[in-house]
Amino acid sequence: MHHEIKMKRKVVVVVGTRPEAIKMAPVILELKNEGWVNLKVLATAQHRQMLDQVLSLFNIEPDMDFDIMLPDQSLTCLTARLLLNLDEVLQNEKPDVVLVQGDTTTVMAVTLACFYNHIPVGHVEAGLRTWDIHTPFPEEANRVITGKLARWHFAATESARQNLLKEGVTDNHIFVTGNTVIDALLMTAEKNIALGMDIDASKRLVLITAHRRESFGEPLRNICRAVQVLAQRNPDVQFLYPVHPNPNIMDTVHKMLGHIPNCILCEPLDYTQFIAAMKRAYLILTDSGGIQEEAPAIGKPVLVLRDETERPEAVDQGVARLIGTDFERIVAETQQLLDDESAYVKMARGISPYGDGFAARRIINILHDHFA
Repeated sequence: MHHEIKMKRKVVVVVGTRPEAIKMAPVILELKNEGWVNLKVLATAQHRQMLDQVLSLFNIEPDMDFDIMLPDQSLTCLTARLLLNLDEVLQNEKPDVVLVQGDTTTVMAVTLACFYNHIPVGHVEAGLRTWDIHTPFPEEANRVITGKLARWHFAATESARQNLLKEGVTDNHIFVTGNTVIDALLMTAEKNIALGMDIDASKRLVLITAHRRESFGEPLRNICRAVQVLAQRNPDVQFLYPVHPNPNIMDTVHKMLGHIPNCILCEPLDYTQFIAAMKRAYLILTDSGGIQEEAPAIGKPVLVLRDETERPEAVDQGVARLIGTDFERIVAETQQLLDDESAYVKMARGISPYGDGFAARRIINILHDHFA
């Protein structure tokens, strides 16, 4: 029996980067339909263009915008500016609850500012841990700090819940909801948006992304060398690599792969195009966290170009494999999936350990029950 909520509650949802916007969009869209919610969306715009692109795709208009991005600003400077801006907003708005997503500097700063202002925080996608405070940097520290200060911990999976329990979070403050990234993915995938790129429909496609700080330098050169060899050995396979604009990445990738005919290098794809590319791909090589969640949900094998992951479920289920950035291993593992049908089918089972598309609904029901 749902109790009526007598008065409207003010909910502020904060987004700073593109992944936050994607994962919060389903929550924002559901909250818009809740009669008991007075919703405000705050964009810190830690990533400007990429954030705007996603908000417009989901028809979300921020009510407040910090436009905090400065070229090359240090983490200290970003955090300090966020805290000062946030303090003012929180004192003006006096929200009943603030929702944050993930592990960016935005998330950590919002949680800290809310703590100082005695405002409860709901943390969407809580409980990811590598248990090494320095990797990924600064994300692991951001999520540990947020985990200490948040009131609602919306964990995507049971193992994320276990991580939080291990850190001493109260059990009845943890809720396993699935990951909202799957809500967003399924909403977008059914729109069947064209990739808008000249790709031979008769050939298999390997999709590659690599952009993490840990990959700069030698690891990235290994990845590119592996792609070189794979492209030469498999002339009938296309390799699509949307290249991150960071010069640490762009210069290396263009120098090493720019001249290979079946390697297609392009600008970063927007979210809908990227989903179209994932749907079109045969397999995916990536160091991205989000893709490890999305690809299994649409049945695509993922080879993860990292030595550790805070998303072990896809690896445990056999739909993703952690292969690091070792040149020989990348070549061997990719070649096996291209050659061995049974190894491929085992990984392409479409098991989605991260959610069923109803995570946002669960989060809102939990908040509703609390305020009722």
